[in-house]
Amino acid sequence: MGKWEPFYLETHRQGRLQEKIAAASEILSQCNLCPRNCLVDRHHGERGLCRTGDLPVVSSFNPHFGEEDPLVGQRGSGTIFFTHCNLYCIFCQNYEISHGGEGEEIAIEDLAAIMLSLQRRGCHNINFVTPSHQVYQILAALPLAIDGGLKVPLVYNCGGYDALHTLRILDGVIDIYMPDFKFWDPQVAKDLCQAEDYPDISRQALREMHRQVGDLVMDEHGVARRGLLVRHLVLPDGLAGTKGCMEFLAQELSPHTYVNVMGQYRPCGRAHEHPSLKKFLTGPEHHEALRLALEAGLTRLDRREKLFRWL
Repeated sequence: MGKWEPFYLETHRQGRLQEKIAAASEILSQCNLCPRNCLVDRHHGERGLCRTGDLPVVSSFNPHFGEEDPLVGQRGSGTIFFTHCNLYCIFCQNYEISHGGEGEEIAIEDLAAIMLSLQRRGCHNINFVTPSHQVYQILAALPLAIDGGLKVPLVYNCGGYDALHTLRILDGVIDIYMPDFKFWDPQVAKDLCQAEDYPDISRQALREMHRQVGDLVMDEHGVARRGLLVRHLVLPDGLAGTKGCMEFLAQELSPHTYVNVMGQYRPCGRAHEHPSLKKFLTGPEHHEALRLALEAGLTRLDRREKLFRWL
């Protein structure tokens, strides 16, 4: 077997990366990069729901040790937090960044330099946080980063509200997809992020991501190289629809899908506007969600050795 390398290096060698940059750039001229379909010209100063033009807008970047174990390893995940979002969930735990616009517009060259700086600091991967509305910027920066020696996996850490045509542009570029699978019920999605179509869109996106990269693959040290890692934030009063989400992942994708059933919900942002979101998630609610994941047939839940002592 030959030496492992990230997808994007071969894509670049074949000349296909420039084609993908051109395709993403064309989309920005009448933007339907994400399912919001704002149809604005982001190259000429128009702004849609994401309030972002054609330059990167970044809140922060650093080696992050709070992500899932396969991303963090020993040296951290190289996170780049993009400003704004295409979902605007009322309970967002990064509300100041996604809703408030905390961050700075930078040059494409600066984004490439950030990637390289994180690699130099030893990060196992480059982790793009909330990237769905800045796909063009990522692609445009990538050849510069490759020329500078970038060679670690790319992580697409998104909310799960991604258009199929955009994901297909990313085929052969992204090594690790890490989407949220937020809601099962359309009415809940409408109430909490004004995206009634979120359940359908996210299921389509998850299928496409899994088609591209398959189940999560790790190296001999347990560090992720390629594949799908799904996050599901358990919400109070069962609002997330955990049962349906877990059954979909196990039955429609793979029982070996790596899933983080997250129990850290706390009221943030405008959560006080919804009666169920005013309160913290309880331990029993999280335990029930974990039970539902196991009952659905999922076999790879994050940090099982720490979470399942009660079972």
